[in-house]
Amino acid sequence: MANKMWGGRFTEGPDAIMEEINASIDFDQVLYAQDIRGSKAHVHMLSDQNIISREDADKIDQGLDTILREIEAGDFKFSRALEDIHMNIESRLTDLIGPVAGRLHTARSRNDQVATDFRLWVRDIVDNLNTQLSDLQLVLATKALEHAHVIMPGFTHLQSAQPVTFGHHLLAYVEMFARDRSRFSDARKRMNESPLGAAALAGTSFPIDREATAKSLGFDRPLANSLDAVADRDFALEALSTAAITAIHLSRFAEEIVIWSSAQFNFVKLSDKFTTGSSIMPQKRNPDAAELVRAKSGRIIGALNALLIVMKGLPLAYSKDMQEDKEQAFDALQNLSLCVAAMTGMIREMEPNVTVLKQAAGSGFSTATDLADWLVRVLGIPFRDAHHATGAIVARASELEIELHEVSLADMQAVHKDINKGVFSVLTVDDSVRSRTSLGGTAPANVIKQAQIWLKKLETETVKRS
Repeated sequence: MANKMWGGRFTEGPDAIMEEINASIDFDQVLYAQDIRGSKAHVHMLSDQNIISREDADKIDQGLDTILREIEAGDFKFSRALEDIHMNIESRLTDLIGPVAGRLHTARSRNDQVATDFRLWVRDIVDNLNTQLSDLQLVLATKALEHAHVIMPGFTHLQSAQPVTFGHHLLAYVEMFARDRSRFSDARKRMNESPLGAAALAGTSFPIDREATAKSLGFDRPLANSLDAVADRDFALEALSTAAITAIHLSRFAEEIVIWSSAQFNFVKLSDKFTTGSSIMPQKRNPDAAELVRAKSGRIIGALNALLIVMKGLPLAYSKDMQEDKEQAFDALQNLSLCVAAMTGMIREMEPNVTVLKQAAGSGFSTATDLADWLVRVLGIPFRDAHHATGAIVARASELEIELHEVSLADMQAVHKDINKGVFSVLTVDDSVRSRTSLGGTAPANVIKQAQIWLKKLETETVKRS
């Protein structure tokens, strides 16, 4: 039996394999709210333009409301034989109100319909992600202010480099997520144009009002070219690109949490709420939430790559290949939302082991740069010479198996005769971090100031949302 929605040209129904490969309802049913919203905007416009009667429009509108309630209540039966969310809703509408349901598709194609639904869905989740990332920043900035004076080792190459503050480290991620939010905001501006009314690819001969449907759906304007409106998915690619960058930031932090929470580092303690135990080793506290955030970044990056490959060779306008635009985008953006929520919870509950962090900050001759800077600043010697002298003093400390501030003045003077006891004022980790007052530096005073700036901004955003 031919499909009753489009089967006039066909005398036979699709093969079972064709039905299997062609159906998208298993994943595109998540578009139900956007599809109904778009249909309601379309039918109101058709009535306003006297393309269909007000009576028919009201019946369609009421039928769509019924379907929305059915889906949200879990009473709607989705059919794979009807292929997609659009056909499922239209078929049910026909069951509810009869042949008048067929007027809904006047001056519209599934091509502009799905492009509209997909844009609306991506826009909705981008808005949600922006809110979630703001909440994550707020947790990080709050934690940074609380621990502005907590000293920890700063690393390069995962080797102890210079002392920093725990608050400073957290604020680095506040900045990263701010840029992620900015990218999402930019992407939202470009995606906020309406494809509805482009029809299959060439527009329509009906006197539709695309400005009205665009406004009704919260778009800034209609897309200017009907071919472009149905053929491109750069809005999804841009959202996935930003999602991939955000996921990388989350993954890097997750990796640090995995390292920090290990018994070997013991830098932080994670809550029971975001860790798991072992089925055989009772002592274990596994940072599974962090590990899953780290893993899901690959899934999100993969979705971007997949859609790039799907789109790269398609001629204008619509090709069925573009059915593959949604499943991985849904998965990636929903998983990013989950990752942000998990990271927010982990950070809120995470506590630094202050004593361990400070002890680790002083290891590995981490104040060597402070010594070199002192030689330049106080003795006036060129930095390269100071670097060489500091290296010799570090070598002496390593030979004696002591820390840099424990090297005797006599041993230092053996390297450079003009070194005096004032050098010891810069060799502790406390002195080191206090001295880093340059813009963006790790000094506690800087951290407090910057955390307060962020908290004021983020708390204002929260108030505006509520």
